[in-house]
Amino acid sequence: MEKKKKDSLLYIQTSDDPERQYSPFVLAQSAKAMDIEAQIYFLGQGLRILKPDAAEALKMGDFPTIKEMIENTLKMGIPIYVCEASKKMLGWDKVELVDGLKIVGAATLNDLVLDAGGTMWF
Repeated sequence: MEKKKKDSLLYIQTSDDPERQYSPFVLAQSAKAMDIEAQIYFLGQGLRILKPDAAEALKMGDFPTIKEMIENTLKMGIPIYVCEASKKMLGWDKVELVDGLKIVGAATLNDLVLDAGGTMWF
């Protein structure tokens, strides 16, 4: 088994609660600024905010929209993964998601958790 990467964090979003959407993006961007490898994985109900209209409409306080947060995160080189099994669970075989996301198998989450120095779930 590969040794865990001490300076790496994995942020996992499982919720579609609007107030919980910003945390993985803010923390991943902060980690990147601290030279910590960061990755975000969307699972289950968390996928609901990844539709372009939903991501553009979700804005809280003085923060940018979630779509802008996604775009900024990707521009920083932070990968955002989306669980294919969760897409199927939601019946989203042909649903369009925000550009730049990586659709991956469920086993990818296991690999990412095993490799990460730490994980945070939202």
